[in-house]
Formats: sequence, structure tokens, C-alpha cells
Amino acid sequence: MQKLSLLLILIVASLFVQCKNEKAVESKISIVNSVKYAKGFSIENYGNYAVVTVKNPWPKATKTYKYILKKKNGIIPDSLKNNLTINVPIQSIVVTSTTHIPSLEMLKEEKTLVGFPNLDYISSEKVRSLIDAKKVKELGTNQTLNTEILIDLQPNVIIGYGLDNNNPTLDNLEKSGLKVLLNGDWNEQTPLGKAEWIKFFGALYDKQEKANEIFSKIENDYLKTIEIAKKATSKPTVLAGDIFEGKWYLPSGTSWGSLILKEANSNYLWQKTTGTGSLSLSFETVFEKAKDADFWITSGQFSTLNEMIEANPHYNQFKAFQNRNVYSFAGKKGKTGGILYYELAPNRPDLVLKDLVKILHPELLVGYKPFFFEKLK
Repeated sequence: MQKLSLLLILIVASLFVQCKNEKAVESKISIVNSVKYAKGFSIENYGNYAVVTVKNPWPKATKTYKYILKKKNGIIPDSLKNNLTINVPIQSIVVTSTTHIPSLEMLKEEKTLVGFPNLDYISSEKVRSLIDAKKVKELGTNQTLNTEILIDLQPNVIIGYGLDNNNPTLDNLEKSGLKVLLNGDWNEQTPLGKAEWIKFFGALYDKQEKANEIFSKIENDYLKTIEIAKKATSKPTVLAGDIFEGKWYLPSGTSWGSLILKEANSNYLWQKTTGTGSLSLSFETVFEKAKDADFWITSGQFSTLNEMIEANPHYNQFKAFQNRNVYSFAGKKGKTGGILYYELAPNRPDLVLKDLVKILHPELLVGYKPFFFEKLK
């Protein structure tokens, strides 16, 4: 009996020492969160596993989501085992927003995409080739994702997003045994914050170093362009957006769209408003403030000035329209009508900023041709 008691004591002591050693090793190899600009997620690395925490997938989210990304032979501490665990690198994925597509493509992992809701929205030529080859399944809409197809596909992960705390579609997928991760790139308030979500995908594919490298280049080019814009000798006034279903929508003053116009060294006429989304105003309110604006950056609704006049003949009362200083990103579309800007721009703010600087201060970027925007004729 005494021998048995002694053996038990030794086993418990050994487990305690092992646990203590694991904690010491874990704290030693823990890497501080490498995410610099994004407010909605963090990544912490612990040797053979990483912890990805999504903190703000939608405005005023009340819950934090923690995902454990386990490499082969990785050992997860008991304290984390109640969280969703993903084996990395993943081999198959379903994403639900076109803004997720460029990250897959930049990481050269677009071939792992097996499903997407409303395939026509995708503009990427590489992914459209995969769609044409029947390698990416149509999943319906975000509100009614086809559960039967998803269960049949059995993707390693589904990347979803929510607009609020009520996400019944995603909840049902989880109840079906599928692994759902939330992505909040759309909720970021800064251009570089949105672009940094490539690191989220880099962690899933065990390509964090590659993702960091891609983001660093975007960051450096963006910051260099800000410095170039500061050399401008003028600060032209800018009007944005246009009318949709009776209301004029344009970026709020603290949104990423407003910030990027400010960093292009322009005077965006609504930059002193608050809010991270869009303002919804009447034509009269906009006309009173912006009738003499130097430039007009429209939405993706129109490809020509004639289309604008057909939609609303009063557009020609604006000075920017009269002077043909109207620019749009509507010209670049995928072959099924998806607008490239909506897909790629949040991931490539460096290109958006260069475009705007070229439009507003053409003398500062001699030889540069805008990537997204075109002057409407």
C-alpha cells in the first residue's frame, strides 16, 4: 500500500513538473502579436500551434472568437482545448466575401477554394478559370448557404462574416459539424488595417512569413505614396459617391474611404463627419455643399457621363461634371460582371492611393497609369 501511495505521489509530481516545464517553454517561445494596424484580430505563435483571436467581426460585437491552428504533431494545452482547432496548413476552403479572394491568390492558394456564394461576383481571372472548370461550387447566397453542398464538400474551414450577433446560417453550419471561422476585414476602419487580414489567411495555410512579406510591401508602398502626396502644392476639393435608390451615398468622415482621400492630400468635403460606413444624404444637401468641387469620385454604377445623365439629369449641374473631372472604378469588371474594385481594393490600398494621387496631383506620379480608376467620357 505504501509503495502504491509513493508511486502515485511520484506520478503526480512528475505531471506537475511536466506541466510547469510546458508552461515555461510555452512562455519562452510565445511571439508577441505581429498584427500592427488591424484592430479586429491578433495572431500569437507557440511553436507547433498558433492562437488567432478575432475580436471585432462586426460593429459592437459582444463576443471574442479564439481559433487554435495546430501544425502536425502540435500539442495543444488543456486550457485551449475548448476552442475550435484547425489542422494547418489547410487543404480546402470556402470563403463568403469577394474581399477574401485576393488573399488566397496572393498566397498562391486559390486552388484550395472549393465553394463560394454567388460565383458571378468573383472578378479574379485565376478563380474564374477554376469556376469554369467546375472546381468551385455555387453555394447560393450568404443568407441561405447551401448546407447540403457544404456537407458534401467537407471543406477544412468556412470563412464567414456577420453583420451583427445574429448569424443563424453560420450557427447551423457549425451544428452540422463544419468548422466556421469569422473574418472581420470589412469592419476595419483604416486602409492598412483592412489589408493586414492577409495575415489571417497566411496563418491558415502555415504561410505567415509569406503573408508578412506581402503585407510589408503593400505597407511600404502605401506609406511612400503618402509622403509623395505631401509634396502637392494644392489640396483640391473632392465629392464622392452618387445616388442609389433615391439617396446619395458617400463615405463617412472616419471611414477608410475618407481616410484614403485625406492621405492623397485632398479636401474631401465630408471628412469632418463621424462614422465608419456611408452617409445617406439628399441630392439637395450634397449639391449645396459640393456643386463647386474640383473632382468627383463616383461609385461603380456608371461607366460613362451619358449613363450618369440618363440616371439623373441634375448631375450636370456640378462643376466637376462640367469640367469632365469625374472618375469611376466601374470599368474594370470580371467576365460575369463583378467589379474588381470591390474585390481587390480593400486588399490593395497602395494601388487605390496611387490612383487617387495620380488623379488629384498628376505631376507627382509621372508615368503612372491608374489601376482601378478611369476618367469618365
